[in-house]
Amino acid sequence: MISHHTKPRAVVLLSGGLDSMVVAALAREQGYAINALTIDYGQRHRRELESARDIAGRLQAEHHVVLPLDLTRFGGSALTADIDVPKGGVEEGIPLTYVPARNLVFLALTTAFAEASGARDIFIGVNAIDYSGYPDCRPEFIASFAETARLGTKAGVEGAPFTIHAPLQELGKADIARECDRLGLDPAWSWSCYDPQPDGSACGLCDSCRLRRKGFDDAGVADTTPYSAG
Repeated sequence: MISHHTKPRAVVLLSGGLDSMVVAALAREQGYAINALTIDYGQRHRRELESARDIAGRLQAEHHVVLPLDLTRFGGSALTADIDVPKGGVEEGIPLTYVPARNLVFLALTTAFAEASGARDIFIGVNAIDYSGYPDCRPEFIASFAETARLGTKAGVEGAPFTIHAPLQELGKADIARECDRLGLDPAWSWSCYDPQPDGSACGLCDSCRLRRKGFDDAGVADTTPYSAG
């Protein structure tokens, strides 16, 4: 058994969603001590912040930072402005729930946390298969950011660059649901819905709910999340 203090440290960008929960569990499975970063950006679905705290505790994160960053000051998204969350089906193109440059901003903050904590491994739950068309979830973005981090950090220029792990990058939602099950995670620990209902249930109709539910259905795995519709 490896001592906790001799494990390599990784920083996980932990939103509280299904993908980030699975990625955090994969990092732990690979032997990393987890430092988790959650961004409180004023998102409509603030319920995911509670899930992030719960997941960090259940996965025995060494350190969990919940960082306030009020992106409602910028707006520009159904998640950060007074714009209705679309519920007519998964949209074509880049949807209204896209938050301008979110993963670009979040990865920069995650890299700063990693450098400050001595970690050289960063885990992020982006996915380019069953997703909502966000440009900052694509492999070319992740590769480009890794190079930017190498050029723009003390660690990078001194020859100790960061490795950005995106283990779900090429997985579909059904594959992710199966990984959730294999890792012994309860889906209800995570939160995906963009429009939580007053009774605490997920709406069941937003893009994120539809993609999640279809993934679990296709995988034949039970989703223990309560839904109000569909």
